[in-house]
Amino acid sequence: MNSSDKKTGLLELHLAVLLFGGTALFSKLIPLSALDITVLRCVVAAAVLALIVKLSKQKITLEAAKDYLVAIGLGIIVSLHWVTYFASMQLSSVAIGMIAFFTYPVMTVLIEPLVTDAKLKLADVISGVLVLTGVSLLIPEASLGNDVTLGIVVGILSAALFTARNLLHKRYFSQYSGQQAMFYQTMVAVVFLAPWFTAETSNIEANVWWLIVLLGVVFTAAPHALFTSALRLLSAKTVGLVSCLQPFYGAVLALLLLGEDLELKTIIGGTLVVATALFETQQSHKSQRTKKTI
Repeated sequence: MNSSDKKTGLLELHLAVLLFGGTALFSKLIPLSALDITVLRCVVAAAVLALIVKLSKQKITLEAAKDYLVAIGLGIIVSLHWVTYFASMQLSSVAIGMIAFFTYPVMTVLIEPLVTDAKLKLADVISGVLVLTGVSLLIPEASLGNDVTLGIVVGILSAALFTARNLLHKRYFSQYSGQQAMFYQTMVAVVFLAPWFTAETSNIEANVWWLIVLLGVVFTAAPHALFTSALRLLSAKTVGLVSCLQPFYGAVLALLLLGEDLELKTIIGGTLVVATALFETQQSHKSQRTKKTI
């Protein structure tokens, strides 16, 4: 692989992570519930992803009947992850919601040994304690009656759902491209969440529809396509480390576009969480590299 390919891959990756970080802004910009935002986002994204799959000459159909059951399960988990993701930020702030969500890399490290029978390392336990410390700095009071505290709890639930989705996807659905996988997951999310959809679509203003289209196309379908492309050009380690910039990108965008202030304890707590995520990502790839050389 030449340096030009690496530069292209890095550009695609940073743009994808920036756009993933930008999705958080729509929790504040779109005046709808987290569930309604998720349903409309998934309608738009599923249509665009189906088009991408078709244009890239990939098959829409899955290889085996059991894969459709897996796709349904993953789609339900993703739909709940996205609803809790937006709800977390609506209750608290973009920065706090994203920091709470970014506990997922450490969750993955702590939970994966239960799935793979690998041994849990002391460093991973210490990482878990550091993440809990970072999150505790964000909590204004130990009561779910406080919206910020509730937002943090919901954000951690979103992280747990995302962790479950990633582990299950890796084990049962990794043979499909990112576009194919996300097409099925967004489509299932629409069907699963539709019974609880409450927005009167006829009352949604034109500017809100444009925001929904922007979220579905530019901030959902496009970054997944870019991320998949970058994975082919870069090492998994590079992709993992750059992905840890997502809370930073999200917080900066919220500061610039929404005027959300960052308190000192949020910066300290966020730094602890993201730094631990960076450490665990690096350690994970070192471990994988060691296994390959044995």
